[in-house]
Amino acid sequence: MNHMPYRCEPSQPTQALFWPRLRKQWRRVLASVPAHCVLCGNSASGGALCTYCEHAVTRSMRQATPRCRLCALALDGAGSCPDCALRTPSFDHVVAAFDYAAPGDLLVHQLKVDRRYGHANMLACLLADALRRAGSIGPAATILVPVPASPAALRKRGFNPAAEVARCLAAELQWPCRPRLLTRTREGRKQTHLARAERVHSARHLYHCPQQLQGASVAVVDDVLTTGSTLHSIAQVLKQAGAATVTGLVLARTPYR
Repeated sequence: MNHMPYRCEPSQPTQALFWPRLRKQWRRVLASVPAHCVLCGNSASGGALCTYCEHAVTRSMRQATPRCRLCALALDGAGSCPDCALRTPSFDHVVAAFDYAAPGDLLVHQLKVDRRYGHANMLACLLADALRRAGSIGPAATILVPVPASPAALRKRGFNPAAEVARCLAAELQWPCRPRLLTRTREGRKQTHLARAERVHSARHLYHCPQQLQGASVAVVDDVLTTGSTLHSIAQVLKQAGAATVTGLVLARTPYR
């Protein structure tokens, strides 16, 4: 028997109305509870970041800095970055919550290395805000797909950061989330210390999508975008499976390296 993934469908009006209202009420409750900013320690009622630190984290994305129209890399002028100009990526475009620089990089480190699972919801909200600013809130049928973690990373951390953020983002946007849509064909090399050319080669044929996605709009969720090789490889697989569009949704965009 085939089981359809959970999603809010038009045929479920009660459920579709219930969850957004519940989330709004829950935020009102949180706003009344004293809290401390995870970066500076000052008061941050209603969230994990104080207003000052939230603006500091997202400032570069809010500014009118020229960026690559495809991969969101900060540029000196308008147009495409050297990589996208040389090789058009398989994905359609990227939305990032912030640049991978202080103080935002610390939030990613706290989630992935310090295993602060509670950061996933805060970071998902920052990503949702970036989507709204970019006017990239697509149809409610957009499928959120986290980048699969390697078995070694899962054993080390005990969780997949991209999957946790995708789950929270799905609740925030009321989009369906398919954490098992993609599988890895092999372990793959750890990307952190690989050079640009090595990253591109390592990501080739690393992912597989066993299902058909005829005409679907897909958004791939990841924590950090560096060269875009992982997203490019995944977008190829998803479009071969029939996806019409593939957007990258990342917490942080690194400078060119």
